[in-house]
Amino acid sequence: MIGILGGTFDPIHFGHLRPALELLEELPFEEIRFMPSAVPPHRDQPRTLTDDRRAMVELAIAGQPGFVLETCELKRGGPSYMVDSLALLRSTLGAQTPLVLILGMDAFVNLPRWSRWQALADHAHLLVSQRPGYAPVMEAELEEWLAPRLVEDVQVLQSHPGGSILFRQQVLLEISSTDIRERIGRGLSPRYLLPDAVCDYIRDKGLYQP
Repeated sequence: MIGILGGTFDPIHFGHLRPALELLEELPFEEIRFMPSAVPPHRDQPRTLTDDRRAMVELAIAGQPGFVLETCELKRGGPSYMVDSLALLRSTLGAQTPLVLILGMDAFVNLPRWSRWQALADHAHLLVSQRPGYAPVMEAELEEWLAPRLVEDVQVLQSHPGGSILFRQQVLLEISSTDIRERIGRGLSPRYLLPDAVCDYIRDKGLYQP
Protein backbone atom coordinates (compact mmCIF):
# COMPACT_ATOMS: atom_id res chain seq x y z
CA MET A 1 0.00 0.00 0.00
CA ILE A 2 1.53 3.29 -1.13
CA GLY A 3 0.48 6.69 0.21
CA ILE A 4 0.58 9.92 -1.79
CA LEU A 5 0.85 13.26 0.02
CA GLY A 6 0.71 16.19 -2.36
CA GLY A 7 1.23 19.90 -1.78
CA THR A 8 3.30 22.90 -2.73
CA PHE A 9 5.61 22.30 0.28
CA ASP A 10 6.59 25.97 0.21
CA PRO A 11 8.23 25.15 2.57
CA ILE A 12 7.68 21.64 3.93
CA HIS A 13 7.36 21.61 7.74
CA PHE A 14 6.55 19.42 10.74
CA GLY A 15 2.82 19.89 10.11
CA HIS A 16 3.34 17.80 6.98
CA LEU A 17 5.92 15.40 8.36
CA ARG A 18 4.62 14.37 11.78
CA PRO A 19 1.11 13.24 10.68
CA ALA A 20 2.65 11.39 7.73
CA LEU A 21 5.04 9.57 10.08
CA GLU A 22 2.15 8.52 12.31
CA LEU A 23 0.28 7.11 9.31
CA LEU A 24 3.41 5.27 8.15
CA GLU A 25 3.95 3.71 11.58
CA GLU A 26 0.33 2.90 12.42
CA LEU A 27 -1.07 1.73 9.07
CA PRO A 28 0.24 -0.90 6.61
CA PHE A 29 1.95 1.54 4.26
CA GLU A 30 5.02 0.34 2.39
CA GLU A 31 5.93 3.96 1.77
CA ILE A 32 4.51 7.46 1.68
CA ARG A 33 5.49 9.58 -1.29
CA PHE A 34 5.73 13.36 -0.91
CA MET A 35 4.65 14.85 -4.24
CA PRO A 36 5.41 18.58 -4.73
CA SER A 37 3.09 20.26 -7.21
CA ALA A 38 4.55 22.28 -10.07
CA VAL A 39 1.61 24.55 -10.98
CA PRO A 40 -1.17 24.14 -8.39
CA PRO A 41 -4.45 25.07 -10.12
CA HIS A 42 -6.53 25.64 -6.97
CA ARG A 43 -4.32 27.94 -4.89
CA ASP A 44 -1.71 30.69 -5.06
CA GLN A 45 1.41 29.80 -6.98
CA PRO A 46 4.54 28.84 -4.99
CA ARG A 47 6.87 31.61 -3.90
CA THR A 48 9.99 29.57 -4.62
CA LEU A 49 11.43 27.75 -7.61
CA THR A 50 10.65 24.10 -8.28
CA ASP A 51 14.26 23.10 -7.61
CA ASP A 52 14.20 24.74 -4.18
CA ARG A 53 10.96 23.05 -3.11
CA ARG A 54 12.21 19.69 -4.33
CA ALA A 55 15.48 20.17 -2.46
CA MET A 56 13.66 21.10 0.75
CA VAL A 57 11.51 17.96 0.58
CA GLU A 58 14.61 15.84 -0.03
CA LEU A 59 16.30 17.36 3.02
CA ALA A 60 13.20 16.97 5.18
CA ILE A 61 12.67 13.27 4.50
CA ALA A 62 16.31 12.21 4.34
CA GLY A 63 17.04 9.34 6.71
CA GLN A 64 13.39 8.40 7.31
CA PRO A 65 12.72 4.90 5.94
CA GLY A 66 9.45 4.77 4.03
CA PHE A 67 9.43 8.46 3.07
CA VAL A 68 10.02 8.97 -0.67
CA LEU A 69 10.15 11.99 -2.99
CA GLU A 70 7.72 11.71 -5.92
CA THR A 71 8.56 14.10 -8.77
CA CYS A 72 5.95 13.20 -11.41
CA GLU A 73 4.17 16.58 -11.11
CA LEU A 74 7.43 18.50 -11.29
CA LYS A 75 8.34 16.69 -14.50
CA ARG A 76 4.96 17.15 -16.15
CA GLY A 77 4.11 20.41 -17.87
CA GLY A 78 0.94 22.40 -17.28
CA PRO A 79 -1.33 22.54 -14.22
CA SER A 80 -0.74 19.87 -11.58
CA TYR A 81 -4.15 18.20 -11.59
CA MET A 82 -4.21 15.43 -8.98
CA VAL A 83 -6.41 13.14 -11.07
CA ASP A 84 -3.78 13.16 -13.83
CA SER A 85 -1.00 12.43 -11.34
CA LEU A 86 -2.88 9.50 -9.84
CA ALA A 87 -3.61 8.10 -13.29
CA LEU A 88 0.09 8.33 -14.14
CA LEU A 89 1.12 6.65 -10.90
CA ARG A 90 -1.44 3.93 -11.44
CA SER A 91 0.00 3.25 -14.89
CA THR A 92 3.48 2.83 -13.45
CA LEU A 93 2.56 0.90 -10.28
CA GLY A 94 0.23 -1.54 -12.00
CA ALA A 95 -3.46 -2.22 -11.66
CA GLN A 96 -3.38 -4.10 -8.36
CA THR A 97 -1.15 -1.99 -6.09
CA PRO A 98 -3.22 -0.24 -3.40
CA LEU A 99 -2.71 3.50 -3.84
CA VAL A 100 -3.91 5.95 -1.18
CA LEU A 101 -4.25 9.72 -1.62
CA ILE A 102 -3.77 11.39 1.79
CA LEU A 103 -5.79 14.56 2.32
CA GLY A 104 -6.66 16.87 5.17
CA MET A 105 -10.33 17.51 5.86
CA ASP A 106 -10.11 21.08 4.56
CA ALA A 107 -8.91 19.78 1.20
CA PHE A 108 -11.52 17.04 1.14
CA VAL A 109 -14.51 19.32 1.63
CA ASN A 110 -13.22 21.45 -1.25
CA LEU A 111 -12.92 18.53 -3.68
CA PRO A 112 -15.89 19.74 -5.79
CA ARG A 113 -13.64 22.63 -6.88
CA TRP A 114 -10.95 20.23 -8.16
CA SER A 115 -10.74 19.18 -11.79
CA ARG A 116 -12.51 15.85 -12.45
CA TRP A 117 -12.58 15.20 -8.71
CA GLN A 118 -15.07 12.37 -8.92
CA ALA A 119 -12.53 10.35 -10.93
CA LEU A 120 -9.98 10.39 -8.08
CA ALA A 121 -11.45 7.18 -6.65
CA ASP A 122 -11.07 5.49 -10.05
CA HIS A 123 -7.32 5.49 -9.49
CA ALA A 124 -6.82 5.39 -5.70
CA HIS A 125 -8.34 5.26 -2.25
CA LEU A 126 -8.66 8.48 -0.22
CA LEU A 127 -7.53 8.70 3.40
CA VAL A 128 -8.81 11.87 5.07
CA SER A 129 -7.15 13.12 8.27
CA GLN A 130 -9.74 14.57 10.61
CA ARG A 131 -9.18 16.53 13.81
CA PRO A 132 -10.96 14.96 16.80
CA GLY A 133 -14.33 16.64 17.35
CA TYR A 134 -14.32 18.43 14.00
CA ALA A 135 -17.62 18.09 12.14
CA PRO A 136 -17.14 19.22 8.54
CA VAL A 137 -19.84 20.81 6.41
CA MET A 138 -19.99 19.13 3.01
CA GLU A 139 -21.82 20.04 -0.16
CA ALA A 140 -24.62 17.65 -1.08
CA GLU A 141 -22.78 16.52 -4.19
CA LEU A 142 -19.76 15.50 -2.12
CA GLU A 143 -21.89 13.70 0.47
CA GLU A 144 -23.63 11.70 -2.26
CA TRP A 145 -20.30 10.74 -3.79
CA LEU A 146 -18.83 9.81 -0.40
CA ALA A 147 -21.66 7.61 0.90
CA PRO A 148 -21.14 4.44 -1.19
CA ARG A 149 -17.34 4.65 -0.86
CA LEU A 150 -17.02 5.25 2.90
CA VAL A 151 -15.28 2.47 4.84
CA GLU A 152 -14.12 2.13 8.45
CA ASP A 153 -11.56 -0.69 8.16
CA VAL A 154 -8.10 0.08 6.83
CA GLN A 155 -7.86 -3.51 5.64
CA VAL A 156 -10.25 -2.56 2.83
CA LEU A 157 -7.63 -0.12 1.56
CA GLN A 158 -4.95 -2.76 1.76
CA SER A 159 -6.94 -5.45 -0.03
CA HIS A 160 -8.18 -3.38 -3.02
CA PRO A 161 -6.29 -1.07 -5.40
CA GLY A 162 -8.63 1.90 -4.95
CA GLY A 163 -12.16 3.21 -4.76
CA SER A 164 -12.74 3.60 -0.99
CA ILE A 165 -12.60 6.56 1.42
CA LEU A 166 -11.45 6.26 5.02
CA PHE A 167 -11.61 8.98 7.67
CA ARG A 168 -8.95 8.83 10.38
CA GLN A 169 -8.69 11.04 13.42
CA GLN A 170 -5.30 12.66 13.95
CA VAL A 171 -4.04 15.40 16.21
CA LEU A 172 -2.62 17.76 13.59
CA LEU A 173 0.07 20.35 14.26
CA GLU A 174 -1.09 23.95 13.79
CA ILE A 175 1.79 24.96 11.54
CA SER A 176 1.36 26.60 8.15
CA SER A 177 3.73 27.37 5.31
CA THR A 178 2.12 30.80 4.98
CA ASP A 179 2.95 31.64 8.60
CA ILE A 180 6.53 30.43 8.15
CA ARG A 181 7.01 32.59 5.07
CA GLU A 182 5.57 35.62 6.85
CA ARG A 183 7.81 35.10 9.87
CA ILE A 184 10.90 34.92 7.69
CA GLY A 185 9.74 38.03 5.82
CA ARG A 186 9.64 39.87 9.16
CA GLY A 187 13.15 38.74 10.02
CA LEU A 188 12.06 36.06 12.50
CA SER A 189 13.46 32.54 12.72
CA PRO A 190 11.37 29.56 11.59
CA ARG A 191 13.46 27.13 13.63
CA TYR A 192 11.51 24.38 15.46
CA LEU A 193 8.66 24.70 12.94
CA LEU A 194 10.52 22.66 10.32
CA PRO A 195 13.61 20.42 10.14
CA ASP A 196 16.93 22.10 10.83
CA ALA A 197 18.25 21.08 7.41
CA VAL A 198 15.34 22.87 5.73
CA CYS A 199 15.76 25.90 7.99
CA ASP A 200 19.44 26.11 7.06
CA TYR A 201 18.63 25.74 3.35
CA ILE A 202 16.14 28.62 3.53
CA ARG A 203 18.71 30.79 5.27
CA ASP A 204 21.56 29.90 2.91
CA LYS A 205 19.42 30.49 -0.19
CA GLY A 206 17.82 33.66 1.16
CA LEU A 207 14.32 32.32 0.52
CA TYR A 208 11.16 34.21 1.52
CA GLN A 209 12.96 37.44 2.11
CA PRO A 210 11.03 40.70 1.40
